[in-house]
Amino acid sequence: MIRIDAHHHVWTLARADYGWLTPERGPIYRDFGLSDLMPHLAAAEIDGTILVQAAPTEAETAFMLDVAKGSDLVRGVVGWIDFDADDAATRIDAIAGRELLVGLRPMVQDIADDDWLLRPELAAPLEAMAQYGLVFDALVLPRHLPRLVQVVDRHPDLQFVLDHFGKPNLATGDIAAWKDDIASLAARANVVCKLSGLATEAAPNWQVADLREAVDHALECFGPQRMLWGSDWPVVNLAGGYAQWFAAAESLLADLSSEARAAIFGGNAARVYLSSRGRRTSRK
Repeated sequence: MIRIDAHHHVWTLARADYGWLTPERGPIYRDFGLSDLMPHLAAAEIDGTILVQAAPTEAETAFMLDVAKGSDLVRGVVGWIDFDADDAATRIDAIAGRELLVGLRPMVQDIADDDWLLRPELAAPLEAMAQYGLVFDALVLPRHLPRLVQVVDRHPDLQFVLDHFGKPNLATGDIAAWKDDIASLAARANVVCKLSGLATEAAPNWQVADLREAVDHALECFGPQRMLWGSDWPVVNLAGGYAQWFAAAESLLADLSSEARAAIFGGNAARVYLSSRGRRTSRK
């Protein structure tokens, strides 16, 4: 079975649209390209990747699609469009046919309005995504999870991927409300959970044990057929790096069957992100 890193980025600082990426980010405040990632993929025996947006611009989506087109590694791209634009659905019409585009991701965690997901105007672009077979990657914080449940219920034909487990507050261990919301979200069949981004939510010098409660809970709720692993590289360099996170994920999943582990480390990503391309049709 193919092994897929279902969540990584590339960026070029000179593009100047990564507002969150400042010199204070230290080790990740530089250019990162696929050539920097390839040694990590080789060490982890990863066959392909899903490249995910890191800037809220359509220009970055075009940049990522160009990067992906020039590589055999990138199997799909999760891009961005301006969901607040009056013609958001038309913008999806325009981009949906681009080779390798598999999903879209608004950066909800950075939007000031906590109720942004509940805007009625969001219905049309989300319906367009569903008709094109595009996946909605949900980059949210724990406080957004109850809103996300409502959106998922409104769009049962749209596939949702919860990025980074919804960013539980592992550093403090205050995850009781998060656990309740994850159970509620997992009750919706059109949601899967991405095992990614946990290292940067944990306390500095985290250990595998610091992540286990959250991972075990998400596994219990979603099951191994609705979980997919991603590195969140190069952001993971802020919290130990690719190899440490990959080893931690292997340890956390060690008690699962080989079939379940294979699904999480690639099979599920292929099903969720890549099989939708073959179903894609023009929107009426």
